[in-house]
Amino acid sequence: MTASEHSSLQPIRTAILGASGYTGVELIRLLRGHPHVRIVALTGDSQAGKEAAEVYPHLRARDLPALVKHEAVDFSAVDLVFCCLPHGTTQPIIAALPEHVRIVDLSADFRLFDEAAYAHWYGHPHQAAALQKQAVYGLTEYAREAVKGARLVANPGCYPTCSLLPLLPLIATRQIDAHAIVINALSGISGAGRSAKQANLFTELDGGVSAYGLGHHRHMAEMEQELSRAAAAPVRVSFTPHLMPMKRGMLATIRVKLTEKNTVDDLRETLAARYETERFVRVLKASEGAASTHQVVGTNDAIISVHADRVEGYALIISVIDNLGKGASGQALHNANIMFGLAEETGLNLLAMFP
Repeated sequence: MTASEHSSLQPIRTAILGASGYTGVELIRLLRGHPHVRIVALTGDSQAGKEAAEVYPHLRARDLPALVKHEAVDFSAVDLVFCCLPHGTTQPIIAALPEHVRIVDLSADFRLFDEAAYAHWYGHPHQAAALQKQAVYGLTEYAREAVKGARLVANPGCYPTCSLLPLLPLIATRQIDAHAIVINALSGISGAGRSAKQANLFTELDGGVSAYGLGHHRHMAEMEQELSRAAAAPVRVSFTPHLMPMKRGMLATIRVKLTEKNTVDDLRETLAARYETERFVRVLKASEGAASTHQVVGTNDAIISVHADRVEGYALIISVIDNLGKGASGQALHNANIMFGLAEETGLNLLAMFP
């Protein structure tokens, strides 16, 4: 049965692996409003045997399957898998899935094309190298055609999504210096996952901002992979991530050096033209001020603004997304819609949650 037949004749039977984590429960929220999807399996190894509402009380009376171990899922009765398992755990699980199952992997396990780069950044050899060759890096606005026919989509990380969307058009047009990019990004605490960690306790985070992953955050590899492809030459970036004492949302402040004769207005016009027809990316006019996380929380939207830097010849770009939306589950659903021939906005026509 083809993807288009799925959309017209029967629901897409969908499993969420790792449904007890934040990206998993965000997918449940999105898929419950999707007219062409039926959730048939939820896994959560540490929560196996529990009803979804025991893990997340707000899901009570939502007619969801109980959580089970992934080995208990009958994948012969599944069309689509969203894999929300921790980094470093998904490769053998995905490699064992039946060939008919299509997959959107929200972990980092299939994002890097180079096996040596994967081993360097993640500290162990790739465990499904043959399958890696099939993976499509699913930054949706740039991979749409490849995603259509993909069996396995590697959903990009939140920081790369937030940073690549404004940078890729400017690198491709040579309007900025590819070797003078500085990214400072702030994420809501949900980006660190749901597992209990002392550094993520309320008393550790409330009232302060902390930098982490200094000089060696794994998302650097994704950014540099995609920027190097756009530049047709190796690119390295300076990237510093920070945790903010808020639940969700992400903001990147990106300092770029203009190439000869280019202006801040030129950058804004290039970005506006590139994303003019994109449903989920908006570039603000100069009169609209700076992008803010309040504009995107709870959505699959990305909003970008461009500003003059105080130092002549440089510009500041502000890019905002919801780290659980466009940075994870929203983009995953966007990719799945394309894989199954559905309208891209299906299940994603969401207003930002404000205040």
